[in-house]
Amino acid sequence: MSQIDFEDQVKALVGGMEYPHTPDIAGFVTARLRSSTRPRFNSKALAWSLTIILILCSSLMLIPPARAAILDFIQIGIVRIFPPQPTPVPVPVEEFPSTMAPTTATPRSTSVPLIPMLENIAGKTTLEDAQRKVNFPILLPTHPAELGNPDVVFVQNLDGEMVILVWLEPEQPKNILMSLHMIPRGSWAVGKVEPTVIQETQVNGHRAIWAVGPYPLILSNGDTQFMRMIEGQVLIWADGDVTYRLESDLSLEEALKIAESLAPIR
Repeated sequence: MSQIDFEDQVKALVGGMEYPHTPDIAGFVTARLRSSTRPRFNSKALAWSLTIILILCSSLMLIPPARAAILDFIQIGIVRIFPPQPTPVPVPVEEFPSTMAPTTATPRSTSVPLIPMLENIAGKTTLEDAQRKVNFPILLPTHPAELGNPDVVFVQNLDGEMVILVWLEPEQPKNILMSLHMIPRGSWAVGKVEPTVIQETQVNGHRAIWAVGPYPLILSNGDTQFMRMIEGQVLIWADGDVTYRLESDLSLEEALKIAESLAPIR
């Protein structure tokens, strides 16, 4: 028998045999997989779990440090501020009544002498040149009317051209009256500072904080230091892509009037 005849005979035999029905194995396995991955909820267990979580969160809010960490978070423009936790101050023991007058919580501070601090700050320029260097409008306060233009102007690059305007005291030109920082979005200087928050307020409807604390300045030798031009309070607020920092030893009411009077250079 030739090979071709053998193959024909085998095919004829196979064609006459009966085979059982092939089961749907793929469909059966797919159905089992779907049923095993479907989440099964126990309503009673879920209710108990949510109740326990709610109780834990409520208990956490009763703990002062945890509550402060959750609630004492302030976002001003691109500034994110986490106030430090207050530390207990030991009460001094006196054998005799003290004759010293008590100090106030926010005493009126004195200005820092102009020389040599301003001479050591890098980026001194003119108001006109500063406006050419930055891509945002430089605003000047119109209150009080006799304030006039800043006496000293700086432009410093802290991943963004930061403008610093400084006004000197008319009667004591070696002392600083106030300074105004304008920091664009993206500057690392804003996110690096964690001042002590004193009070929340508003500037022209924008959220603001009344704070104290140093600020980074680039010195003429290339170093960056955290320093304060005036040992006073700071008003921080944001308008658009620019964050403002008004540093002075003025009252909050007067600082708000100055901040709300900012207008473009005429």
